[in-house]
Amino acid sequence: MPKIDAFEKHSDAYDDWFEKNQEAYEVELKAVRQLLPSGDVQGMEIGVGSGKFAVPLGIKTGVEPSEQMAVKARNLGIEVHTGVAEELPFSADQFDYVLMVTTICFVDDVVQSFQEALRVLVPGGCIIVGFVDMESELGQQYLQNRHKSKFYKEATFFSTKEVLGHLKTAGFGATEVNQTLIPGDTEKTVLDGFGEGAFVVIKAVKN
Repeated sequence: MPKIDAFEKHSDAYDDWFEKNQEAYEVELKAVRQLLPSGDVQGMEIGVGSGKFAVPLGIKTGVEPSEQMAVKARNLGIEVHTGVAEELPFSADQFDYVLMVTTICFVDDVVQSFQEALRVLVPGGCIIVGFVDMESELGQQYLQNRHKSKFYKEATFFSTKEVLGHLKTAGFGATEVNQTLIPGDTEKTVLDGFGEGAFVVIKAVKN
């Protein structure tokens, strides 16, 4: 079952986070944008939520199980399909890239979700996964305090190595990784690799 209760009840509180944490939001967008394919490409976001990433990144199509969140995204011009990551409502070989940002911690089956993303991607297409690394300082705070959170009570957190392993298991090939939200970094830098930043973005290619 998709973990949507908190998003149905507290969709406004979800949006408030982005207002209160504008700098973190902008650098997360920057990290994702660096790994997006260029040119005339068609993207789709799994767990599109209220459109906080899809809209500024120019993504026109999304999948979302929470109706309250989907309404917000539709009001911003996103074509939102009701569905879950493990069973996408699209035919095979349809998108140039698929985006998942802070979504994998709420799915029931990460590998199946990645396999579905692989199915709907064109050959040579890619998945871009953004998440908070469980092994980072921020990830540990989220993990230890999740019982106090509206949104993370039922979340499952992953390390970057775990996500890379799940992508490989699902059938994805070559990867690129970047990171941001680095402790003590006032410049909001995006660096290659992982191990320093709390927010990690992985790009993996469909062979």
